[in-house]
Amino acid sequence: MALLQPFVSDSFLARAPPLLPLPQNLNTATKRATTKTVTAVERLFLSSHTNPKRLKQGRRGLIKSSAVSEVGGAVSVGEKEGGGTEDDEVLLGPRFGEEDKVLGVSVDYDWREEWYPLYLTQNVPDDAPLGLIVFDKQVVLYKDGNGILRCYEDRCPHRLAKLSEGQLIDGKLECLYHGWQFEGDGKCVKIPQLPAGARIPQSACLKTYEVRDSQGVVWAWMSDKNPPDPAKLPWFEHYARPGFQDVSTTHELPYDHSILLENLMDPAHIPISHDRTDWTAKREDAQPLLFKVTERSDRGFAGQWGKERDQGTPNFLQFSAPCVLQNNREIVGKNGEKDYFSALFLCRPTGQGKSMLIVRFGATRRSFLAKLFPKWYFHQNAGKVFEQDMGFLSSQNEVLMREKVPTKELYLNLKSSDTWVSEYRKWMDKVGHGMPYHFGHSTISLPKEPAVVEHAPAGLVAGLSASLPAKGGLGTVHSPNLANRYFRHVVHCKGCRSVIRAFQAWKTALIIMAMASTTLAILVSGRQWKTLLLVLTALFLTGAKLCSSAIAMNTTNFIRHHRRF
Repeated sequence: MALLQPFVSDSFLARAPPLLPLPQNLNTATKRATTKTVTAVERLFLSSHTNPKRLKQGRRGLIKSSAVSEVGGAVSVGEKEGGGTEDDEVLLGPRFGEEDKVLGVSVDYDWREEWYPLYLTQNVPDDAPLGLIVFDKQVVLYKDGNGILRCYEDRCPHRLAKLSEGQLIDGKLECLYHGWQFEGDGKCVKIPQLPAGARIPQSACLKTYEVRDSQGVVWAWMSDKNPPDPAKLPWFEHYARPGFQDVSTTHELPYDHSILLENLMDPAHIPISHDRTDWTAKREDAQPLLFKVTERSDRGFAGQWGKERDQGTPNFLQFSAPCVLQNNREIVGKNGEKDYFSALFLCRPTGQGKSMLIVRFGATRRSFLAKLFPKWYFHQNAGKVFEQDMGFLSSQNEVLMREKVPTKELYLNLKSSDTWVSEYRKWMDKVGHGMPYHFGHSTISLPKEPAVVEHAPAGLVAGLSASLPAKGGLGTVHSPNLANRYFRHVVHCKGCRSVIRAFQAWKTALIIMAMASTTLAILVSGRQWKTLLLVLTALFLTGAKLCSSAIAMNTTNFIRHHRRF
């Protein structure tokens, strides 16, 4: 099972089963009165001939020109007879009047009326509270004395201190500022500073959020108006199948959740950005892709995709509100037995320019090669993948914030690579008014709340380490920021923390044994003993070096060799 493409060779694939479309309950679009309905491209073309200054009202920085491309060794110029261009054949864009219809479409949506993935259940600490963010809401998650998951607003009612900075005392959450303790449904049960006989004020309680543990993931219902809706709690069929195995990782990332989702639903970038990262991604495999949208609803979209070269669409992609993306594949063997493969991405917005992602790759059948590698290897490989994308995704985030225009003004989406991106941004047009902020295809609403900066680095080493990683720098464990692999993943993963501690212990032990064998080699007089002890020293030092390399694999950012600083 590869990290980027957890599916077997296409030669084993059968055609994916037909999909049932969901009902499209769309509101009737409000049409704008125009004397003539034309596409956005045509408006730009016409206005540029009548008034060149209006070019800037179209796509930012785009100047009309004939497209020249190299095809099969020849050169083709993208102009048709009659003055048209070939843009309509390769670019995604509205048909006649379609954009006018889309602009008026919106649906009732409230981002709080959703379940959001907080954490992998296996990684929730048993002995400490955990501070998390959903959009601009800060929450604290912990296990009480009975092992029950509790989630509160991350704010002490006394003086607003963060409860996630506190500690657990006998299963109760204690604020470390003045020692107030809370339990159960947010009730305050202890205030050390109260006089004897005084009663705890009723207002000394916490705002609570409902949480559910489902299929190994902790979900939180963010609404304080309506009770949790069980029908909206995601359920993934493949992960409930007998024998289904998955590798799950958690990553914090320094760019917006919408950019993250764009990236995850973009299969065209994998051969280029992740060339040779695992056993499947190869630069020479970059090619046009086929897309077929089979479902559209107020809660997302779905469809099939595949390589144009193979003339098939065996992959099934589905995006579901608020931030759930899955890419599935079904393989039928010669004996009719089916195997299922799934790439699941559970995204949580953590404020302007930040996001957290739970990645789960699973299958009913794993390759022999994948079984040979420990889980921590796949975790560090996932970190490498995100670091390969981090530089330009962070820059993309900066451009969207700076330009303050919808994506249709900035993107050139190709039909053969960007269909899902276009579908996602158009879905954002329908529901974005119910979010704290959004960047849609035709609409935007800018963030009103500034980005929350957590754990600002201090000191010379931390400052230097924090200054480069988002653009491809090293990022050592001394830098507590989201561009650093250790603080982006390892702090959220019990397994990787245990592995690093084990490697560090082995490294220390091997260095001590190397020093001891070197000392003995100096003291003994026999040549054979000296040789044996020096060989042992070399082996111990080699082992210590391997341990150091393993630690670095889990804590040091990936660097592209062609980069220059």
